[in-house]
Amino acid sequence: MKFSPLVLLTLVLFLLAGLLTAGQAYGWLTLAPVVPLVARWLALVALGVLAARRRSLTFWIVVSMFVGAEFGHDFPAAAVNMKVLSDAFLRLVKTIIAPLVFATLVVGIAGHADLKQVGRMGVKALIYFEIVTTFALFIGLAAINLTQAGAGINRGAIAADTEKLETVNQTTSDIILHIFPENIAKSVAEGQVLQVVIFAIIFAIGLAMVPSKHRQPMLSWTESLSEVMFKFTNVVMFFAPFGVGGALAYTVGKMGFGPLVNAFQLLLTLYGALIAFLLLILLPVALIARLPVKRIVSAIAEPVSIAFATTSSEAALPRAMEAMESVGVPRRIVAFVMPTGYSFNLDGTTLYLSLAAIFVAQAAGIELSLGQQLVMVFTLMLTSKGVAGVPRASLVILLATVSSFNLPSWPVFIILGIDALMDMARTAVNVMGNCLASAVVARWEGEFIDNYVAPEPVTELAEADSTLAHSGH
Repeated sequence: MKFSPLVLLTLVLFLLAGLLTAGQAYGWLTLAPVVPLVARWLALVALGVLAARRRSLTFWIVVSMFVGAEFGHDFPAAAVNMKVLSDAFLRLVKTIIAPLVFATLVVGIAGHADLKQVGRMGVKALIYFEIVTTFALFIGLAAINLTQAGAGINRGAIAADTEKLETVNQTTSDIILHIFPENIAKSVAEGQVLQVVIFAIIFAIGLAMVPSKHRQPMLSWTESLSEVMFKFTNVVMFFAPFGVGGALAYTVGKMGFGPLVNAFQLLLTLYGALIAFLLLILLPVALIARLPVKRIVSAIAEPVSIAFATTSSEAALPRAMEAMESVGVPRRIVAFVMPTGYSFNLDGTTLYLSLAAIFVAQAAGIELSLGQQLVMVFTLMLTSKGVAGVPRASLVILLATVSSFNLPSWPVFIILGIDALMDMARTAVNVMGNCLASAVVARWEGEFIDNYVAPEPVTELAEADSTLAHSGH
């Protein structure tokens, strides 16, 4: 593998900084404290120059994570004032959630008003989606409660600066009533995500019931709102490096490097849980449906790789649809199930959200009963519908939901530092789950074509016709 001189210089500087820091820390070298400090900052400057050349938001987030952690370590007194950056970013993110959830849910439900024509295929697909995502949710819950990745963070240093969390004793009636909005503007202003979801679902059902001349203008408006909010999310995410840098500077300045160890534990927990989901849920489903597992794995390798690299499920959608047609799923089933799955079948995202939400509670030292955990993760599952196409959109959902459940936001910024690595895995699983869903529904409908041989590419036919035409002359 060939590296550019700048990459090699950055690696050398990081290695030198690591050796000098370790040598001073363990007494191997007798150095002035400023020497390893200067070496570390030179390495970070080189990393920043490399990021400027690559122009990748993910890379900039990684750089800001390193810079923030280093700043918090070297200048803790100044670092505690950097929290304003993360708070500003958090406010921007909170403005996204209500219009994004409303628009995506209305489009996802009312936009499929022709489900009556699709008939039982649509019902089967939706039943399959919800069963599988529920399994993903429970695997995520089991994994995070087993590893306790968020436990053990020293919160004493930040207790004075974080919002006070009050335990409210609610009756069953209070909990049920809290789900339903009394005023949608009030629900949006207070960040009551589940109330916005309920309003959006009822609104979408009503929209689907009205005649086309009334439905189409509103549907077009919500589709436009959805697209605008996706772009709004992308714009806000340009501020993510500042939010991450400020949050990590503040966290490390207050608590040291302990929380970063917890973040790494969460990353390992996610990858382990996703592998368990693939082996314990998706593989048995494929075997029960008598699907050609090897052929499907071979066919979807490319779209899954695209999703893993771009962290966007929609980037892989065209190739994924072609891949499933090539293994014997009829086009009409692929065309319905896969796009619908992008709203209702987010296996990887659901699993990630269940992990991350409980991680936040563990980091904050808040004990949640199983019932409370279930309410929170089912809320996350509902609010995440329709956002698979936007990188890091699930982080937007997570931030808004933990706030509405009276949990602090600072643990979310610990997650944000490694979110790009987590996003790749969960997005890849989203694509795998949707590909498998189209094959399962095709088998369920009795329309899956075993031993299907895909036709030759059209380009080859065109070349053959061109050859015949020339030979005729």
